[in-house]
Amino acid sequence: MSMHAGMIIKSTAALAGTDFANTRILITGTNSDGATGFIFNKPYHRALNELEEFKHSAAFPIYNGGPVDATNLFFIHQRPDLIEGGADIGNGLYFAGSFKQAVTAINNKSLTSKDIKIFIGYCGWDAGELEAEVAEGSWTIEEGVTEPIFTN
Repeated sequence: MSMHAGMIIKSTAALAGTDFANTRILITGTNSDGATGFIFNKPYHRALNELEEFKHSAAFPIYNGGPVDATNLFFIHQRPDLIEGGADIGNGLYFAGSFKQAVTAINNKSLTSKDIKIFIGYCGWDAGELEAEVAEGSWTIEEGVTEPIFTN
């Protein structure tokens, strides 16, 4: 099966004891170089306002998106009316866009955790690597599921 943006994959027992045990990942991009995505069910140990750069922001949850580039923040959302420049990844979801607009909307409470999820780091696979991991049974694919990505 070919991977595409908007897919959700879930770790299997084959990944027990690894950093990916009990994880669910939203795939946000695929191309000839590979795939990228975010773990969306592992809360990070600090909130947005606990990061120096955002100390004047609201206390908003951050999720551990993955081991790659774990010094940068990324986000997915479903409010293109409030955040410009996001990439449509299907199922009404958008990846990235104006983080400044996102933080402003979080601070004025027009964006909630039902609309946006912020991550530190991401997951990445080289070309063919994720497909091979699915084939060997490390991941199962959950097609067309969006509800569990955003929480109250």
